[in-house]
Amino acid sequence: MSRLFGSVRSRATLGATLVVAVALVAAGTALLLSLRANLTGEAGTRAERSAQAVASELAARTPLDKLSGLDAEDTPVQIVDEDGVLLAASEDLERISGTGTSEVTPAPAPSDEDDRDDPDDRDDDRDDRDDDSLDPGEIAPGASYTNGTATIDGDTEDYRFAAVEVETPDRGRLTVHAGAPLAAEHSAVGTALTAMLIGFPLLLGVVAAVTWLVTGRALRPVEGIRREMAAITASEDLRRRVPEPATHDEVARLARTTNATLAALEASVERQRAFVADASHELRSPIASLRTQLEVAAAHPELLDLDGAVEDTVRLQNLAADLLLLARLDTGERPAGTRVDLAALAREAAAGREGVTVEAEPVEVSGSRGQLSRVLANLLDNAERHARERITVTVRREGGAAVVGVADDGEGVAEADRERIFERFVRLDAARSRDDGGAGLGLAIARDVAVRHGGTLTAGVAPAGGALFELRLPLAGADRGTPRA
Repeated sequence: MSRLFGSVRSRATLGATLVVAVALVAAGTALLLSLRANLTGEAGTRAERSAQAVASELAARTPLDKLSGLDAEDTPVQIVDEDGVLLAASEDLERISGTGTSEVTPAPAPSDEDDRDDPDDRDDDRDDRDDDSLDPGEIAPGASYTNGTATIDGDTEDYRFAAVEVETPDRGRLTVHAGAPLAAEHSAVGTALTAMLIGFPLLLGVVAAVTWLVTGRALRPVEGIRREMAAITASEDLRRRVPEPATHDEVARLARTTNATLAALEASVERQRAFVADASHELRSPIASLRTQLEVAAAHPELLDLDGAVEDTVRLQNLAADLLLLARLDTGERPAGTRVDLAALAREAAAGREGVTVEAEPVEVSGSRGQLSRVLANLLDNAERHARERITVTVRREGGAAVVGVADDGEGVAEADRERIFERFVRLDAARSRDDGGAGLGLAIARDVAVRHGGTLTAGVAPAGGALFELRLPLAGADRGTPRA
């Protein structure tokens, strides 16, 4: 059960069904209440019309035994005076409730002598009434409504009663209670309720089925992506890609993003494999040379090339340091936030080098002094290998960036190779010896450091025709861009 409702498809179906169920219950309740109110109102209107008809006859001095409203079928009528005494009631009325009096048998008619005395009493009573009393023969506007029951000729039903007051010329203030049956209201409400009880479950079933099908169809590409990712994980084959739906929805964007991530992972893995292979190759050469020298020295101590052994050892040490720095940069290590004066750093890097001229203005950036110093040293090392006579280092402020330029008067870099030279273990001059050319990591390290500092490192043409390397870094205090991986 937990696995069933743990799926998005099941939760979506359950959620949609519950929402529709709540909406249907609310709408059904409102419909039943509205239907009941309307039908009850119609019954009240019919009851008021019946009471008004009887009140009109009473206002016209119609005798109680001549009232036509007392003979109507299914319309219980009561006429009571101001004291609540029942004066007249419908024929065959056996029991009644909800009208203020449960009497169904009229009180005995007053004697003639009492009837003669009544006009004076009524005049006195009329004089004592408030200003809002009715005139003789006037019917009070509006009616009051109540619900109750009545038994007529053995049949008991629910009724809507309307009470209308009338001022009669001969009997004073009388109240006419007339009822209209609520059977139609009960029948309509019951029919509607039955239809809802039958229809709502069927409708909820349709909603659940449609939601289940639609959700399954929408999530089918996601399942395909999941299966393919599981297969890629099991096979460790990063060349595979997940299927991309032909739609333009979120699932399609997820598939494209997943494939982009797989492509980046594949490139990263391939880059790492190439790096390991190249590093192994570069390490094997000085190690083999050093081993050979040691073996020769062991057999013939007089032939030991101590300077060559030290040189190979230093080269191994430098290569190991370069590889360690690249590994740290690949892990995304962010540089420290120290303020560094590039002008002073450039002068320090150029000190002791022949043919190097520094033209610098004080410019501060934020970052790692050691790593930035390594960038300048690598650029100068590269320039020294290719320059004929002169190397120029410039430091200037350009907008919100600090720009360091290292130019030489050598042969320069062909435009097609100006990006490739920043790849690891790349040497453009195939005839260059390893000792003179290095391992091909200097420019790669310089660019990685520049990127980690939120800057760029590009190759171009120097004014003297040689190579120009420009390092651009944000000034201290400026927002650094997000380092690229």
